[in-house]
Amino acid sequence: MVTQAKIGILGGSGLYKMDALKDVQEIHLDTPFGKPSDAFIVGNLEGITVAFLARHGRSHHLIPSELPFRANIYGMKQLGVEYLISASAVGSLKEEVKPLDMVIPDQFIDRTHGRISTFFGEGVVAHISFGHPVCGQLTSILAEAVESLQLPEIKLHKGGTYVCMEGPAFSTIAESNLYRSWGASVIGMTNLQEAKLAREAEIAYATLALVTDYDCWHPDHDHVTVEMIIDNLHRNAINAQKVILETVKRLDKNPFVSEAHSALKYAILTPKEQISSETKEKLALIISKYL
Repeated sequence: MVTQAKIGILGGSGLYKMDALKDVQEIHLDTPFGKPSDAFIVGNLEGITVAFLARHGRSHHLIPSELPFRANIYGMKQLGVEYLISASAVGSLKEEVKPLDMVIPDQFIDRTHGRISTFFGEGVVAHISFGHPVCGQLTSILAEAVESLQLPEIKLHKGGTYVCMEGPAFSTIAESNLYRSWGASVIGMTNLQEAKLAREAEIAYATLALVTDYDCWHPDHDHVTVEMIIDNLHRNAINAQKVILETVKRLDKNPFVSEAHSALKYAILTPKEQISSETKEKLALIISKYL
């Protein structure tokens, strides 16, 4: 039997492992949507079982457009994950959001092209509510964890809009200024699809956005360079692990029922007798309780 974990962690650029994980086992999963980005690393953080997945693979071999988003989230569901913390490197679109700061966004804007962002189709239609795309309770616990650590190098920004772009190239100055005119806070390449799929999978989801740079709009910072980002990635990864550990401990002590945990209750519009047996089997982990 596959080890189960109620708490999942998605590690982004720079965060390919959790150093504090003990008694780890690698779990290779197959899903109806293909193979996930890498093996899931299941272990314990101070005695609490968690499942960790390196979003781009541990060797960082997948560009954002290649990520198997559905397989990654479905794999988390297979492992029993109910709460998913997604750590993600981002660029800042605001002067006050500085490199090495942390942002816990509460909104998204989708600027990707052609990515599949749903488990549904193939004879079954579902429309989830997505006005509030992250779990408010989980974001509050994340924020409390950051604040409780009182790390002098971390400034936390609660709330804000995450622009999800296609990549892998960074923005043009014109694009960056457009997003700034929309009032967005940060820009990244991965989290919108994860948030949508987690909601469909009835997993509470939150993003911990780790600022590496000022994108390309800032006149004093010229343009984004890989060297600059890599240096900040390593520094962010250390702090992110501290925040995630504290969040996991708080979640373990005070688990909660999220609205996300029943997101499909009224979302499936197709009469169950009209859904093919093949589709029912493919989505059984997600929809069986409503059939």
